[in-house]
Order: sequence, then C-alpha cells, then structure tokens
Amino acid sequence: MARPLPKYTVPSLTPQDGAKVAEVLQQRLNALNDLALTLKHIHWNVVGPHFIAVHEMLDPQVDAVRLMVDAIAERIATLGVAPVGTPGALVKARTWDDYSIGRDTAIAHLGALDEVYVGVITDHRQAAKDVEELDDVTNDLLIGHLHDLELFHWFVRAHLESAGGSLSTASADGEKAAADAARSKDKASA
Repeated sequence: MARPLPKYTVPSLTPQDGAKVAEVLQQRLNALNDLALTLKHIHWNVVGPHFIAVHEMLDPQVDAVRLMVDAIAERIATLGVAPVGTPGALVKARTWDDYSIGRDTAIAHLGALDEVYVGVITDHRQAAKDVEELDDVTNDLLIGHLHDLELFHWFVRAHLESAGGSLSTASADGEKAAADAARSKDKASA
C-alpha cells in the first residue's frame, strides 16, 4: 500500500521525489533496526573461548547502528514523511529471514553475522545508488553509514580469515551454512 505524498519536503525536491527517497530510507530503517537487535541477540548468546572478545566488540557496533537508525528516521521526517519504527511494521515489511542462531560459539555467530553484514551492506549500497540522482544529502548519509558498516564487517571477518587470507565462510550460502562452516573450520584448526 502506497503512503500518501508528503504535504512538503526539503527545498529542491518535489513531494514525489521526497516520498521516493523516504521509501528507500524506510527499508534501510527497518534493516538497521533489525541489525541492532540481531547484534544484541548475538551479544547475549555468544559462548566459548572467544566470548569476551566478541561480546565486547558488539556493543560499540550496536551503539553505532542505533545512531544510524536515528539519523535515517530523522531524515525521513525531514523529507515530510513519518518514519515507522514499530516491531510489527518491521516484521511485515522485511524481505529477509529472522536471525536463527541461538546460544552458540563466537565463531559460529560470527560466521552467521558475516552473512548478515553482506546482506545489509549490499542493500545499503543499492539504496545509495537509488537516491544518488534524487538527493545528495540522503546519498551522503547512506555512504557515511557504509563506511562504518564495512568496518564492522571487517572486524567480523578478521575472526573468520586464515593467515593466508581465505574466509571460512567463503563457500557458505546462508546464515546457518556460514555458521556451520565457521564452526567446522574453527574445530579443524584447534
């Protein structure tokens, strides 16, 4: 169901363009809210010898992602559209499956989180392209977020990478397969 056009938007954008940009941002708002919750879920459910390193690595990521959520919601509002941040709306609108790993080793969670970050970053890059011709401010906002998201992804992958540069999750297709691949590689190297 299409939302009604905003009564106003930022100068130099039409209400139609403001609505298009806000629609792109709403999907990013949903994805980043989901990411923040997923990171916290992992933070609470990670176990094993790498527990403390991963547990403490995730809190700054959660904080940064929550700031991204706030910036996106405020940009949507600036465009004259009401941001929607309710759990029900997020679940209804999302195009990805819920995170499915419960209590598990740090390496298994990091394997699955690698896949989560691939999805979030890929979609964030596409969103930046989608608004590139419409709104420089929104494009800049998304590109700034990509810097941090890609950095966090590197932090995750550093745990999954061998000294030779290969990722334990390289051939995995999906979150559970990535968790299994990371777990297997970790057991083999132990």
